[in-house]
This record gives sequence, structure tokens and C-alpha cells, in this order.
Amino acid sequence: MVNKKPNLDSVTTINRDGSHYTLHPADVSGRFTFWRRVVGALLIITYAALPWIKINGNPAVFLDTAHRRFHMMGITIGVQDLWVLFFLISGLGFTLFFVTSLLGRIWCGWTCPYTVFLDHVFRRIERLIDGDAPARKRLDAAPLTGGKITKRIIKHSLFLLCSSLIAHIFISYFVSIPALYESIRTGPSEHMLSFGVVAFLTFTLYFCFAWFREQFCIVVCPYGRIQSALSDDNTMVIGYDVLRGEPRGKASDPSAGDCIDCRRCVNVCPTGIDIREGLQMECIGCAACIDACDDIMAKLNRKAGLIRYDSDNGLKKKKRQILRPRLFAYFALMMIGASAFAITVYQKARPFNAQVNKVRGIPFQKDATGVRNIYEIHLFNKRSKPDTFSITLLDAPDWVKTSGTTENILLQPLEEKTYNLVVIAPAKDYNGPFDFTIQVQSETDQSTIKLKESFQGPNPRLYRNSLRNP
Repeated sequence: MVNKKPNLDSVTTINRDGSHYTLHPADVSGRFTFWRRVVGALLIITYAALPWIKINGNPAVFLDTAHRRFHMMGITIGVQDLWVLFFLISGLGFTLFFVTSLLGRIWCGWTCPYTVFLDHVFRRIERLIDGDAPARKRLDAAPLTGGKITKRIIKHSLFLLCSSLIAHIFISYFVSIPALYESIRTGPSEHMLSFGVVAFLTFTLYFCFAWFREQFCIVVCPYGRIQSALSDDNTMVIGYDVLRGEPRGKASDPSAGDCIDCRRCVNVCPTGIDIREGLQMECIGCAACIDACDDIMAKLNRKAGLIRYDSDNGLKKKKRQILRPRLFAYFALMMIGASAFAITVYQKARPFNAQVNKVRGIPFQKDATGVRNIYEIHLFNKRSKPDTFSITLLDAPDWVKTSGTTENILLQPLEEKTYNLVVIAPAKDYNGPFDFTIQVQSETDQSTIKLKESFQGPNPRLYRNSLRNP
């Protein structure tokens, strides 16, 4: 296989005829590679462990779509409270803007789930079976033999197995581990939806990690294009020190710069770019080229950092400005979203939820005995054990009466029920609309939720006239 020389006019992974050019990035070691593997391992362990970790009786992250309940780190919210996720998503979005403006595409190279699984799982398997980059290139170019077929079967079987494991863990976030095990035990015919989702995810992941690979980051993911709008000359990116490295030449040439044009930085790049041509959309900030270049510099007894994390101004020996207006703007928006989410979640982080709505239809009912308003009280017990509730009226006139269940309302774990509460104003006492508070109290810990409501009714004078003159 002939090595393809990267350029700024076209994407390295796509040939002139539109076909896929297969990259075989060389392995590399160094401080950034070590810490990327540590971060990747921690993220994979966290992804696999979260459905198993119980907090308040539920998995740490359990998006129970079947029952419309969502458990996240001990907090349970119902589908009616999903609007709080707007603040979470907006806060995370502006956090990504802030981090990108400050540190470039560090998210892509270090913590993006796609990069984590591709670099730390699938490419490790490929290197274990097919060998290093030169060996993989020779194997690709070799004729189809028994040995090559055996390696291909083993590699792709492991790819499918890993894709299936990732898909099963993903679906466990929505159906729980026990339900997932039951689905596996009873077979796909009784759980066609779950089986279909897992099968779709498995083959999609297999396609991406076995063949599509870096093209997902280059062609599909929009983040590389967004980066150009979020970064500036002071953003910390991975760059090549042109002033120090040029002109390129042999190590023995005293007139040459520090770059000996060994192409080691190109050979280890997972997206096939030449970082010496400047920052490009395909760069995911993985720092593999830094470790590769530092290794060469160490062998030549030259200073490390020919390729390094630095801003464009820093690489050009210009003044750097870390604190700048766009950072303050993104940080302020990030904090607004995060604060709003934290405050809202704190308010929703009660062991139960209660909502009150007026019954649809006429706002009130009236007859000779009095005026009635009917309220629907929706209760949701978020605990993993039964709880009993009571409903009382506060700030209401003494003559107000109620009809319906208001005491010893038993709800089982994660049970939801709706009760009708009739508030009655006797005819002889009614003197017009008034405001009051419905208090719902848990007997387990005496926690309460207070909901302000208004009692609607007719004009008192006209109402009494109608009673005297039916």
C-alpha cells in the first residue's frame, strides 16, 4: 500500500474517486498517550458501572421511559418535569463553547465516547491481532490466505462482540439491568422492541468502528466545523512551531531547523493529517503527534515541544491573551444554565411530587347547598418504599368544607395516583372567590409541598338572589 501524502486541498481518508482510503495510524507512547488511556479507561468503567450502582434504591442513571420516570444520581423526576433538562442541555452546550474557546477540541481527543471506544478498544484489538501499522498495511496488501482469513474472522468477531456489549449497556440505561437480563433469558420474540434497538445499535457501532472510523469525526460530526467559529488566535490548540522547525532537513545539517521530516507525526495521526501544515478541521486534539515528536526530539537530544499545546499567537511568539471577552460571555451563559438547572433540580429533589389542576370543564358548580370547585391532585411517590400522604387546606376560610380522600393516602414505591378533591363553600357563608393553599404532607419524614390555588365562583349578590328567586 502506498502512503498517501496529506494536503490541505482534500481529506486524506477519501481518495480522488471517492473511495475510502484506509488509515493505519502507528502506535505511540508518551505522557499524553498515557493519560488519555487512563481517562479513557475511567470513562469506559463509568459507562459500564452506572446501571449497576444503586442510589436511593434505583440505578445511578435510569431513564425509565416505559413508566415515564427518570432517575439521575438519586434524583427522580417525572415526564412532566422534563423541562428542567432545558437548563442542563443549555448549560452543557455553553460549557462546551467555553472549553473549546479555551482549549480547542480537547473534548474530541480525550472524552468523546466515539473516540474513547475507537482508540482504546477497537484499535487496541486490531493492533493485538494484526500487529503494528507496517504489519497491518502488509496484511491488507497480501493475498487472501488461511492465516489472513483467520485473523479477519477473529478480529471482526471481537468487534461484533464489543459492539454488542456497548449496545446492551446502552439499552440497560432505559430498561434496567434486571429487565435486560430477563429479556436475554426469555428470548427476542417476547421483547422485539428491545431486541431491535440492540441489534440496530450493534451493527451501527460495528459499521462505524470496523470501517467508517475517523470518517465519522470528519464527515458526520459537525463539531470540527463549529470549532472554527469558537476558536481564535488565543485558543489553546495543538500546533507545530514553524519558527523553530523550519527549514526541514537532516539531523546532521546545521542550517536546518529542528524538524527532520521523519513524518512520525503524520504516521501516528488517527485522522491522517500533517499537523505541520497548520490547524485543520480534521484535528481532534488527541496529542498523539506531540508524544511522537517529543520521542524523536529526545533521541536527537533536542528540546521537546516542537509540536505542542499552544495558541496560534504563542507559536508565533506573539503576546497571548487568555482572558478575553468571548470567554467571559460563554462562562456567564454556562453559569446561568448550570445555576438554573441546580436550583430547579434542588426544588424537584423531594421524595415525592404533587401537582394540582382544576378539573376540565366549567370552573365551578353551584346549587342551593353551596358552590363547589373540583381539583385533581396528582401524587408521585419517588421513594423506593411505600409512603402515606395527607392533604389539608391552609389559609382558607373556616367555613370551607372538603369532600374526597384527604388522609392516609398510601402510595407504593414509585407509584403515581390522581385524587379528586372537592372544595365546598356553603351557600350561607359564600362571599365570593378567594385564594387558599393545598398542602400535601408525607408521613415518612413530614416533608411538605404547598400549592397555591384559587376558589372560583359566581357573584355573591347574584348567587343569593338566584337562591331566593329560583
